[in-house]
Amino acid sequence: MRLFIFIIVLFSSSTFASMNVGYFKDNIYQVVQGKTYKNGLLFNANDSKPVHIVTLDWPPYIGSQLCNKGWVFQFTVALLVEQGYSVYIEFLPWARAVRATELGKADILMPEYYIEDSAPSDTVEGKTRRELLALSNPFPGGEIGFLKRKGDADRFTGNLLSLKGQKIGVVRGYQNTPEFDAMMDNDEFTIIEAVDDLQLVKLLVGKRVDLIIGDPKVLKFTVSYSELPRPEKATLLRNIERETHSLQYNNLYFALSKRSPNWRTLLGDINKSLYQFNNSGETDRIVDMGITECY
Repeated sequence: MRLFIFIIVLFSSSTFASMNVGYFKDNIYQVVQGKTYKNGLLFNANDSKPVHIVTLDWPPYIGSQLCNKGWVFQFTVALLVEQGYSVYIEFLPWARAVRATELGKADILMPEYYIEDSAPSDTVEGKTRRELLALSNPFPGGEIGFLKRKGDADRFTGNLLSLKGQKIGVVRGYQNTPEFDAMMDNDEFTIIEAVDDLQLVKLLVGKRVDLIIGDPKVLKFTVSYSELPRPEKATLLRNIERETHSLQYNNLYFALSKRSPNWRTLLGDINKSLYQFNNSGETDRIVDMGITECY
């Protein structure tokens, strides 16, 4: 059965014009075909329950150039199609994706870390992000921590107070951890912003910052899957390493625009699917298949 599924997905992902997403329901494998639409991919096209989702290239979780677009892409389509939605997913730079959702030009931003109630919006002055966005229940995510230049002494002791005054690179618009973000907003670090994870790694290797913060797995995959020449990739990867202490494990969330007219219904349907997929083991299966098929 797994070989059959693998062949279906492999064949479908080999064409640009279409791709398939598959998931199990009551032990029966469901296949949903997507097609190119506007600037992204459209699944289960219908006029009654359309949902516009914006996301980013964030390998190994999701990416426009990843095998099958990554497991978070597959998971998202399966969750929403199961609830009868027509799903349009568009890849954008993160800051643009955040802006589109906070302004109601997209229905869902994903994947997102937990957003603190006090986190300010960079899009709407005087508003917090949680005033503009509603979070779903969580789904599996990854670790978050600091990367340093290879050979440098550790700066992070496990207590963020040890980093006061340090020059730290962050991706503009990313949530990190509540404590780090609060200290950052209070100007307790010197912050240099990058537009994406690849630029973040370049800032570190180029000695523009002392540390960078993020999911170490994401940062390394981003370099590996970039369009940089192979020698440049090797140089970047050879010159970064993790700090000894991690910050925390971060779950992932769907962030729904409160400017979308039916966001409460959509939120309830997403949470229902999250529960069903988790309870049946389908969440773990999709995560595992995303790893074993493509990496």
